[in-house]
Amino acid sequence: MEDELVLLDFWPSPFGMRVRIALAEKGIKYEAREEELFEQKSPLLLQMNPVHKKIPVLIHNGKPVCESLNIVQYIDQVWNHKSPLLPSDPYQRSQARFWADYVDNKLFMALRKTMRWKDGEEQEAGKKELIESLKVLEGELGDKLYFNGESFGFVDLALVPLASWFYSLETRTGFSIEGECPKIISWTKRCMEKESVAKSLPDPRKVYDYLLERKKKYGF
Repeated sequence: MEDELVLLDFWPSPFGMRVRIALAEKGIKYEAREEELFEQKSPLLLQMNPVHKKIPVLIHNGKPVCESLNIVQYIDQVWNHKSPLLPSDPYQRSQARFWADYVDNKLFMALRKTMRWKDGEEQEAGKKELIESLKVLEGELGDKLYFNGESFGFVDLALVPLASWFYSLETRTGFSIEGECPKIISWTKRCMEKESVAKSLPDPRKVYDYLLERKKKYGF
């Protein structure tokens, strides 16, 4: 019996992009259902993720798996025949989880502060924190092709969706990510050469247009 897979997603969400990349890396077919998070959430989303009421949610044979990094690990364990995303070595696996957690708890938090549409001290603090976090990640990347070494993996997948927001970030704040963190941009370009990444990330200008539209409509 063929697996039934449904992904509840929202196209500009970096967290949804992670799951799209993981599914593409594994070559898994699925049904994508687009949610509109700032309008009425679908009954299916509320049913499948009643705790957080957020995307992404992967529904596998009727059973929901929530939270992007949790979903990616689930995909890697269930479909372990192709393109492993997490290292097999326990220590290396723990390090990959550590850095993916760093992306969520440091980088994305700084991004939220920086992308606030009202100028002020909080935005400046967020920009400083964002640059510092990217520089820490540059140090971890070092001279490796990918964070996992020679192959694209869990940390790359956790971080690379942010590339679709770089244009918005630079346009909004006026600083150059390449000027501050050239290794991150080189790594981003390398990741974008992968079909699984290129097809899963939206056009950065489309993301910016969406953010402008959201600001006009909702004020943030």
